[in-house]
Amino acid sequence: MVKFLSVVAMVVLPVTAGAQQARAGAAPVVDSSWLQADTVTKTASFQLVAGLTGLNGALNFNGFRDGGLTLTVPLGWTVVMHFRNHDGMLPHSAEVIPDTHPLPTGPVAPAFARAFTLRLEQGLVSEQTDDLRFIADKGGSYLIFCGVPGHGAAGMWVRLAVSGSVARPSVTATPAGKP
Repeated sequence: MVKFLSVVAMVVLPVTAGAQQARAGAAPVVDSSWLQADTVTKTASFQLVAGLTGLNGALNFNGFRDGGLTLTVPLGWTVVMHFRNHDGMLPHSAEVIPDTHPLPTGPVAPAFARAFTLRLEQGLVSEQTDDLRFIADKGGSYLIFCGVPGHGAAGMWVRLAVSGSVARPSVTATPAGKP
């Protein structure tokens, strides 16, 4: 009798430590624990936290606003975003939308099937969670955007890049600015 062992490679990838230029308060840094990559199943798991800090009146993801953080994933990988609303006062949601200008004032059609949280327009209340799970099957630039009316337009968005030229996911601080 022959027994086969199954091995799953779960790799925690190092990320570029950097800081976003914030208008007020200390500049946040990228936490390497936010991103994990399984190279066998080609799955990127990302911790997406709404209202992590008080930056921008808590209208931020992972302490970044206005595109100051970029998650890059290889084309064809499965992306799992574990969303949590850490903001104790406001509801928040998340969806992946096309990189568009001007920014929408509320939710729009997602760029990928199932790339949005429950209660997209109403938002999830403090400490509620949901998972966005989708296949990054279209290369390009996208926004991870809060769908609660007014939040995304007020700066509550970060970037998602889907690239056929990278082999591993990464998360980096990027210059903030309008799309």
